[in-house]
Amino acid sequence: AIVIAVIAGIVIYKFVFGNPANFVDNNPENEPLHGNFLGIIYKGGFIVPMLVAINLIVIIFTVERFVTLGKAKGKNSLNVFVEKVKTALAGGNIAEARELCDTQKGSLANVVVAGLDKYELMANETSMNKEQKIESVKKELEEATSLEMPMLTKNLSVISTTASISVLVGLIGTVLG
Repeated sequence: AIVIAVIAGIVIYKFVFGNPANFVDNNPENEPLHGNFLGIIYKGGFIVPMLVAINLIVIIFTVERFVTLGKAKGKNSLNVFVEKVKTALAGGNIAEARELCDTQKGSLANVVVAGLDKYELMANETSMNKEQKIESVKKELEEATSLEMPMLTKNLSVISTTASISVLVGLIGTVLG
């Protein structure tokens, strides 16, 4: 995605901003037409394709994050899902809670299913005391959460890095301009 954004930034710079129709006598070497912002941007020089590429990178990864986090949320409202699961568990109906998780999908539902599976396994265990069973369920929930976290935090470093770099590239452009 980064390579595609850089190539797209160069293409936009050359063919959109550098379009001869944006300049006096249709020559990009001349001054831009009065009030033509595309020509003015083109005159910014080699920094402009970098800034365009950085903006495209941020847009691409922001859209990716929205899509991924939307899938991780599941199908329905999380608040409604949690309340339904609490109600099912308060009534001792683990099968209904699992069915709600299967309907909801998403990261939270996956963690809840893992906890329910371990809880059922521990309920039938006779060789452990109550505290050991609780710790075992907690450990299972932590493991399930740690398996879901990489998907939720993926590409955040790219977004934070581009946010830092874009400011610096903009300052370089200002200094050079």
